[in-house]
Amino acid sequence: MKEYTPDYLQLIRDIISRRDDEAARKELEGLHPADIAELYENLNEKEAEYIYQLLDEDKAADVLIELDEDDRKDLLSDMPVEEIARQLDHLDTDDAVEIIRELDKEDRDEILAHIDDVEQAGDIIDLLKYDEDTAGALMGTEMIIVNENWSMPECVKQMRAQAEDMDEIYNVYVVDDDQRLKGVFPLKKMITHPSVSKIKHVMQSDPVSVKTDTPIDEVALDFEKYNLVAMPVVDSIGRLMGRITVDDVMDQVREQSERDYQLASGLSTDVETDDTVLRQTKARLPWLLIGILGGIGNAWILGFFEQGFALNPILALFIPMIAGTGGNVGIQSSAIVVQGLANGSLDIKESGSQLLKEFGVGLINACIISLLVFAYNFFAFGIQEVATIAVSMSLFVLVLFASVFGTLVPLTLERLKIDPALATGPFITITNDIIGMVIYIWISSALMQTMLG
Repeated sequence: MKEYTPDYLQLIRDIISRRDDEAARKELEGLHPADIAELYENLNEKEAEYIYQLLDEDKAADVLIELDEDDRKDLLSDMPVEEIARQLDHLDTDDAVEIIRELDKEDRDEILAHIDDVEQAGDIIDLLKYDEDTAGALMGTEMIIVNENWSMPECVKQMRAQAEDMDEIYNVYVVDDDQRLKGVFPLKKMITHPSVSKIKHVMQSDPVSVKTDTPIDEVALDFEKYNLVAMPVVDSIGRLMGRITVDDVMDQVREQSERDYQLASGLSTDVETDDTVLRQTKARLPWLLIGILGGIGNAWILGFFEQGFALNPILALFIPMIAGTGGNVGIQSSAIVVQGLANGSLDIKESGSQLLKEFGVGLINACIISLLVFAYNFFAFGIQEVATIAVSMSLFVLVLFASVFGTLVPLTLERLKIDPALATGPFITITNDIIGMVIYIWISSALMQTMLG
């Protein structure tokens, strides 16, 4: 991995300013496409374009897929259609589809029309038909396929022919005469069984596979469960349609994690640190405004208890603690559920048992927290003070409610096919703040009427 120090970046800028093509190519020669993409992001627009234009078509295509989405979009917007088509010709179909999906439909059609390899263009068109959150959209069609009835010599001949146009070989897939997936052919078998009569006698049968409509998060779980580097994709009747590699899955997992983290942080859209002030403002403002409305709601609720605070000012001291505790408990509960749903350790069918478990955890936490606060208030204010009992009772009820509510919301969102990560953000905090105030005011009012007559 190349480290881009300020001195090295200055060296690159000096080379660019001199337009020293030979020196620039020498610096780029040994760099991985991912390192060149990182260098691209550290340069200004004109410097980056100069570097990119020095790359051969193969390397330029590899760098293109490594670029940040916004940088790639800016680069493609200034690139002739014919040049984009030539670069897509050098990419695997899954990478080409990823780039094509980012373009407008008019641009897609024009670029596809300029791709010289008609078969690849057809494969890209077929892959674009799949929902982008499914295995079909993530798969590539570049793979080595052999027939289960082939002899070893015929198999080796076909494998060599197919491998000529491939950059990487992960597995050799075995199909029947109807193109249905039957197994995986281990390359080791070519050495240990060179004279076998038919491939089906030495293949590994029933390999782990997914269907084209399998959600990507389920695909990621299968990769993790079975420690795979590649997985075949089949249609509804078992025909081999493509393969997914682990690097594609990791990219999707990373993007999903970023989206979930931003949702949990109260960001309404995907943003980066280098986005414009306007874009970042638009992403942050909606939840902030909702938070303001929640604060106004809290103020409105507290206004009904104005006289109570006047009679017992001590009650006002515990408002921040009531609000903070409810939000913290709710976020903890929802975060555990969201994590369980994401890694597959929690099945949506287990909602009842998870709610029961969270109720038990909430009950224990509620007892401990309320007793600790009661002990403090008892020694600080005495048993006759309303706050001594009101705060502890409110915390007990609120912790129980927030535990169950924080669990119920993401489970409900999951059933409604809405990203449950939304539940771990400001939504839980704001809701628990308001509910916490209602509980606190109601219990305090009831106790004041009882204790003060």
